[in-house]
Amino acid sequence: MATYPLVSAVIPTRNRPELLRRAVASVFSQDYAGEIECVVVFDQSEPMPIGLDVPPKRQVRLITNGRNAGLAGARNSGVLAARGEFVGFCDDDDEWLTPKVRLQVDKLASDASVDIVACGTYVRRNGSEIARVPKESILRFGDFLRSRRMEIHQGTILVSRETFVDKVGLVDEAIPGGYGEDYDWMLRAARLNGIATIRQPLARIHWSDGSWFVGRWKTLVSALHYLLEKYPEFHQEPAGLARIYGQIAFALAASGEPAEARAYAKRCLRLDARQPRAYFALLVAARVLRPNFVVTCLSNIRSGRRPGDVRSRAAGRHTHFSCRFRCGGSWGSAISFGRLSQSAYCCRYCSGRKRCASRVGSGFGLSFSRGWSHPLPR
Repeated sequence: MATYPLVSAVIPTRNRPELLRRAVASVFSQDYAGEIECVVVFDQSEPMPIGLDVPPKRQVRLITNGRNAGLAGARNSGVLAARGEFVGFCDDDDEWLTPKVRLQVDKLASDASVDIVACGTYVRRNGSEIARVPKESILRFGDFLRSRRMEIHQGTILVSRETFVDKVGLVDEAIPGGYGEDYDWMLRAARLNGIATIRQPLARIHWSDGSWFVGRWKTLVSALHYLLEKYPEFHQEPAGLARIYGQIAFALAASGEPAEARAYAKRCLRLDARQPRAYFALLVAARVLRPNFVVTCLSNIRSGRRPGDVRSRAAGRHTHFSCRFRCGGSWGSAISFGRLSQSAYCCRYCSGRKRCASRVGSGFGLSFSRGWSHPLPR
């Protein structure tokens, strides 16, 4: 590459100096030969020194969020203040891997048809890490309608500042609670000209045990209705619409509105009988399970942990089943529907030895369990 364009890394933050230092250090460590500026946006907090030496060809600018409080406003403040030809985002609790900027700039420079390039990620939670990598070389609008595409979000992209501001548009600050602002922007970006991908992890996303939105169920319902109104194309994509209806059903069940939850669950299942969110919504509406327990189980799965590793006080009715082989072990709080394996009634030791091969029920299988015990190793 004859010239190396200036790249701006927008890092929103709020009162997390240690995490911020790690995020900025990851941007400093890029092997990109051009200049990179870190635009650190302090949201609802006063700017403070980062506490790192600035290496050659790297810059740090500290600004405050002058727009609506929250992540969407902070990202927009950073983009509008950025001086770079290209812009990327790194949340203060995440990291960029060393070749990220170099590979993404090369991709943008080598293909004039590419406006936006994303990459895969490593998702780290409680010491475990899994890779999430897009399979397609380019993702279209329909791909994002059908699926949330969790491996792709705003923290993985690099985009020209002109495209971001003038073509796709700023992050939507009107979404209730800021829920899904990433997804909304990705839908708009994909509708423009698709999103090219680099099929390897170039960022590390750190997940915490809780979600800010757990417990704010009515805000989620409002945000999801907002999304459906903004993108009527969901009604031509049954799988995507079923997913949104399933999310609404679960949030309604969790907020104590079982009748409405059941209605949305039925609408979901008419479109996609294999959509698990509807079944979980029905279980929560029937008060068989508590919503936080389901969320914790699913978070464990997405971050690479086994469902049986859950240790949540938010569990539903915590029923212990004695091991069916009478070894003295137990298994508690099994969540199952569809094809229920009898191994749900065994401790993990017996299940691991494949002593439970028989199955009952029909359909497809999803089963989650809370806790297990075995008296002695064998």
